[in-house]
Amino acid sequence: MEKIKFVDAELSETIAELLGKYDHKTLAIWAADCSEHVLPYFEEKVPYDERPRQAIEAGRVWVRGEITMSEARTAAFAAHAAARDTDDAAACAAARAAGHAAATAHVASHAVHAATYAAKAAAFSSADVSDNTAKERNWQLKHLLDLGGGGQS
Repeated sequence: MEKIKFVDAELSETIAELLGKYDHKTLAIWAADCSEHVLPYFEEKVPYDERPRQAIEAGRVWVRGEITMSEARTAAFAAHAAARDTDDAAACAAARAAGHAAATAHVASHAVHAATYAAKAAAFSSADVSDNTAKERNWQLKHLLDLGGGGQS
């Protein structure tokens, strides 16, 4: 896989600062939503591999209390394995975003990593890396604010 330089948008700092105001389950929902937003970059390249989609769903199911944190974490590991199995940068980043979304059930701070990998997936999907990164980060911030604070974790 060719190494592509990722330069994050300035908005990433704003997002990171806001995350402390959100409860664990809201962060898990946001991480799943961020990952699902870029999942097509993985599924276009590897349509037969369900591991990233299953990881995103595991994060959502954990929020509903239908699986344990350990089960969500297992799904996270599977999504990261899917990332290692692809040589496309955008697909790899999208799978990693899904892995971190599921891992948010284990530790809330994985949400920021899900969002960063989602921004990387968007960036690596086109020649206009910085514009795609900014668009993705803007979507993430708007979506986070739309979810509301949800209380402290």
